[in-house]
Amino acid sequence: MGHQKKLRVVELFAGVGGFRLGLEKANKDLFDISWANQWEPSRKSQDAFECYTRNFKDGIHSNEDISKVSDNVFQKLVPDLVVGGFPCQDYSVARSLSGEKGIQGIKGVLFWEIERILKNSHPKYVLLENVDRLLKSPSKQRGRDFAVMLATFHKLNYNLEWRVINAADYGHAQRRRRVFIFAYKRDILFDREQRNFDKKEIVFKEGFFAKAFPVKEDPYLGRISDIEELPTDRVDISDNYSFGFHTSGIMRDGKFLTAHTDPVYMEPTPLRDILLDEEEIDEKYYLTEDTEKKFEYLRGAKKVERTTADGHKYFFSEGGMSPTDSLDLPGRTMLTSEGSKNRSTHIVEVNGRKRFLTPIECERLNGFNDNWTAGMTDRMRYFCMGNALVVDLIATMGKRIEEIEKLSETEIVQLGLF
Repeated sequence: MGHQKKLRVVELFAGVGGFRLGLEKANKDLFDISWANQWEPSRKSQDAFECYTRNFKDGIHSNEDISKVSDNVFQKLVPDLVVGGFPCQDYSVARSLSGEKGIQGIKGVLFWEIERILKNSHPKYVLLENVDRLLKSPSKQRGRDFAVMLATFHKLNYNLEWRVINAADYGHAQRRRRVFIFAYKRDILFDREQRNFDKKEIVFKEGFFAKAFPVKEDPYLGRISDIEELPTDRVDISDNYSFGFHTSGIMRDGKFLTAHTDPVYMEPTPLRDILLDEEEIDEKYYLTEDTEKKFEYLRGAKKVERTTADGHKYFFSEGGMSPTDSLDLPGRTMLTSEGSKNRSTHIVEVNGRKRFLTPIECERLNGFNDNWTAGMTDRMRYFCMGNALVVDLIATMGKRIEEIEKLSETEIVQLGLF
């Protein structure tokens, strides 16, 4: 078989480049990240963008508000694959007054930028990442936002799969749950091949995610729904629709099946495996006596009386958590507040001394190379890692895309089109 054709990739909301690093780990020769955008609206210093450009030399690096990048740019880029981790926002839509524009979403919602980019560039594949609460938001109308997204992809002529993946379930060092969405154009070879299977077979065995991240044969507690039709009018969905989406699913031709899949667990990487040698740890990362006391309080059980603005008294209570993080377990989900005096910050005890994780250890929790974010303040390094994704999950997905591409090439060769 001839030389594999490169896939042109556009990376949106690139952060410090987790998607790119993962794809390059999977196959640097296949994925050509030709254009990447990272812009932090409220900050003067663009730390993540600078980190990205320091670690990746080739391709165009865009540091402007994505909504100001013209349609023309995306028409010229002609990507095969668009990737990005976008924030969970409010997806409500309304009909525009003139009716000409069709629908209008709330300004500044980045998903509408994704829609615009797909409309202008028609990639074969789209791979997105988001917090798992996307499936249940907003709380007053659960599942509405995700249904609006599904309807949008359907309208743009894509089928898609989704899966909530906890990185620790598949051997990694952090219990980080995120929803991943893989969309593909209808009628490409992969889509035609997938049509040999019913929706349940795809979710449990034959699909994009099931082959890369295996699950048990039966849904957890029998949670599965096969829905004939998703409403196509996004305004109607926005106004009226709600649905309890499960952790996995497929939408094909506007019909979807969703199930609570149960992972086939791989032994996770324990926290101790990613720690630096103690002699490499700067004294500033160790807890002082005062800080220790503060964390004992933060991580302890508490019941505190609070008063609302209108004078209503209530008790805020939370359960206790262990004073330090177990070195035999994977880390908890790292948040952007990591390293600050916050209940969610990791505290490890080594040789009888308690300390924070260092920025390098946080990079390792996400599978980045040591010192990937060097050059920023510690605060920003923690913040960027709290925002990042687990690189090796993307590497696994990149390998899966490579398999799909190889399959397409073999098929083209067999059809005698070469």
